[in-house]
Amino acid sequence: MIYEWDSNLETGNEQIDKQHKNLVIALNNIFDAFQQGKGREEIFNSLDFLTAYTIIHFTDEEELQIKYDYPGYSAHKKTHDDFKVTVENLTQRLKDEGPSEGLVVTVITTIGDWLLKHIRHDDLDIAVYIRSVQ
Repeated sequence: MIYEWDSNLETGNEQIDKQHKNLVIALNNIFDAFQQGKGREEIFNSLDFLTAYTIIHFTDEEELQIKYDYPGYSAHKKTHDDFKVTVENLTQRLKDEGPSEGLVVTVITTIGDWLLKHIRHDDLDIAVYIRSVQ
């Protein structure tokens, strides 16, 4: 396990927090699949789940921002869109080059570090805003 969920990542929104936890679990599953030698198929299944779940999560998060008329919505959505491209590029690179240890670690840390930073800064800012207007 590379990433651990802790209370500093909680937004206070049950649905969003559950999704964030699942994203952290999915990241760790990719690493575990690699470390346990489960093979390419398991690594790619875990990565495919992470990618699809990220899209679902971003959609839910963006709908919440629209619902509460979050003033930073456009910038936040662009951040999400840019990250989707990053994940697509990493996934393609992994498919092209194969899951070497260095590349798997690069994929996981790039996604994981971005995700945790995004939660701690952008998502928590949204949570504060939503609480202020409720």
